[in-house]
Amino acid sequence: MSDLTPQSETPTPTTDKITQAARETIYLCNFRVSVDGEWLCLRELNDISLTPDPEPAHEDPKDPIAIERLNLMNMAKLSIKGLIESALNLGRTLDSDYAPLQQFFVVMEHCLKHGLKTKKTFLGQNKSFWGALELVEKLTPEAGEITASVKDLPGLKTPLGRGRAWLRLALMQKKLSDYMKTIINRKDLLSEFYEPNALMMEEEGAVIAGLLVGLNVIDANLCMKGEDLDSQVGVIDFSMYLKDGGHSSKSAEGDGQITAILDQKNYVEELNRHLNASVNNLQAKVDALEKSNTKLTEELAVANNRIITLQEDVERVKEESSYQLESRKALRSDSAPDGQALGETRKQLKEETLLRLDVEKELEVQIGMKQEMELSMKMLEKDICEKQDALVELRQQLEDLRAINQQLTHKSQSADASSKQKSEGIARLEEKINQMTGTVKQMESRCKQAERERDLALEANRLFKQDFGDKIESLQVEVEQLRKHSQPSICTMCEEDDSLLKTKCKNCSGVFCESCVTKELPLPSSILPEIVCTACFSLLLQQYASTPP
Repeated sequence: MSDLTPQSETPTPTTDKITQAARETIYLCNFRVSVDGEWLCLRELNDISLTPDPEPAHEDPKDPIAIERLNLMNMAKLSIKGLIESALNLGRTLDSDYAPLQQFFVVMEHCLKHGLKTKKTFLGQNKSFWGALELVEKLTPEAGEITASVKDLPGLKTPLGRGRAWLRLALMQKKLSDYMKTIINRKDLLSEFYEPNALMMEEEGAVIAGLLVGLNVIDANLCMKGEDLDSQVGVIDFSMYLKDGGHSSKSAEGDGQITAILDQKNYVEELNRHLNASVNNLQAKVDALEKSNTKLTEELAVANNRIITLQEDVERVKEESSYQLESRKALRSDSAPDGQALGETRKQLKEETLLRLDVEKELEVQIGMKQEMELSMKMLEKDICEKQDALVELRQQLEDLRAINQQLTHKSQSADASSKQKSEGIARLEEKINQMTGTVKQMESRCKQAERERDLALEANRLFKQDFGDKIESLQVEVEQLRKHSQPSICTMCEEDDSLLKTKCKNCSGVFCESCVTKELPLPSSILPEIVCTACFSLLLQQYASTPP
């Protein structure tokens, strides 16, 4: 097991603090990140019906560590899916500046950092997943080329930077899924670097390793010589995974759409609150570091003054020693030396020599402390710069989330107004339907009554024909015979005795002679001209002349 221990390297507490602060923006113990199609939303655990599907039955549904693992797994699903879809739509080789690819590496970094054991060093606590990635070289010899390339890269000074470079090289070789499966299957070796409830030690790690297989269809060409992988701040940009409302309006109607918009709005508000808290925490840490920097500067000034004083003491001791040596030489050259004075002089010289050695040792200690304080000052300045950059980035994300929150608020208001209008229209339609229903019922009752009256009329007609049908026919025959016998032989219009009644007027149905029925006019009952008598002809002309066209 000793050959698998990661190399001890200079820790970077600054990066760990920034990473821990960034993790606070997504590890919400009272909320859960859920994936609904292409939606990313937060839901309260109290509103979720716990089923065995999303989590194993033996886990506590309110365990914050389990919620962190589930959140990271869902974020990995979203980032991998978005990266594959965008890369296929792009249709070319990806580079280091591609935003979905950068977010994928940030999510993978969070997954690998989850549950890491803390190692205490001289300068503080250190968490790095580089030691776990070095296990791949021991388990899979072909991964040794990646590890050697990472170690040979110039400019990488921290284990975090080496781990990031290793992930990029493994993705370019299309072996990232295989390597992750290899180390996840050896949980006995991973237990040295991870806690028992870490993501890499649970089923979520195996799920993420299976999802990484889909990245083999992506071609990436990443240049890492110019990138500063040591000081990059890995913060997940949630705005990339929030679904646009324009697409949802086409696929959802009514209450479903409003519910989805409200879910997004609640999620953005909650994330906004946590980002505000994170920004306040980072600002407080920066203020504390500035105070510590001021204190160390004062201590450094005091140490410098102390060093100057010690140097003056050393010079004085050197002068006294040289004076004593000259005095000793003068005493030796004297013909009658005083033994007692010489002994005192030797004793005083010995004391001054010991004092000089003590002062020199203290001077060396002070110089070492000064160098350590200067190194600490440089590290604090770098830490402050990195935290300021992280604050700027978090403020930018906060502004973006506020803009998204405003958009979602407007959409929610418009959806409420539309829902109110629809409700009013539905009420009016229901009222019209009720009125039409009453009218239909009245019409149905009238129709039934008309049918009954028609049946009664038909029955009466049938009975009437049955009773008087034969009599009517005999009467009609008699009337025709009487008309034939009583027809006059004189025209009623010209009254000539010898006129023959042959022609019938189509308008008045009178029978006249041919000389009186010679005109033709279209009648109201027919379109074609008909034969009419002279009187009807004059009457019809007057009617047509008085009728407006």
